[in-house]
Amino acid sequence: MLRTTTENVVRSWVDGWIVSRSAAPPVVEPWGYTIDVGVSGHVTRHVLDATGDAVREADVRKVAGAVRAEGTWLKVFADPAAVAPWLGPDWWIDPEPGYLMTTPLTPAPAHRLTAPDGYRLRTWTRGGVIRALVTAPDGALAARGQIAPTGATAVVDQIETSPGHRRRGLGSLVIRTLTTAAHDQGAQTGVLAGTPDGHALYTALGWHTLAPLTSAKYQQPDGD
Repeated sequence: MLRTTTENVVRSWVDGWIVSRSAAPPVVEPWGYTIDVGVSGHVTRHVLDATGDAVREADVRKVAGAVRAEGTWLKVFADPAAVAPWLGPDWWIDPEPGYLMTTPLTPAPAHRLTAPDGYRLRTWTRGGVIRALVTAPDGALAARGQIAPTGATAVVDQIETSPGHRRRGLGSLVIRTLTTAAHDQGAQTGVLAGTPDGHALYTALGWHTLAPLTSAKYQQPDGD
């Protein structure tokens, strides 16, 4: 039962991510999903739909071994220490592991959705993606992020706080604003793939970690 649940979360993350990034609909594979992104340095990505101990070495080796094009990414929801030996020498592995996380969505009270004095919070929706922007008193970018509701789930993406404006609660403000807006549209569960820095923030806000995430990029061998 647990494996089915995590597979559903992976698919929910894929569905929300492609909306957030305006990528092509996923192609369902026996081992997961292939997504055409169409961006320089990130042309295509392969996402395995298993997590943790359910990730199969044979699947990772098969997918990685078939890649020949630069700009191809592989996303595996397992510890990089376990995944790295299954990849060939032409794969660069992000040294900072990510985390697949989820949380029930609940609306935040109004006083938790107010920007600190001098800051300005603005939200808007375009193409099914809800965006939040916090600007500093001088108009500079202080924090931002977006969320893509896709029915019962919503995927949080591209949360960013500028270095000079950290530790002021702006990241939490952006996340609460986005998840409240998604809840208002009917989403019940939030899903994200977070960075190590973001992991602490999301955990403090009640998000739960389902699995680590290995991100790897194919680099064509010299002379090819």
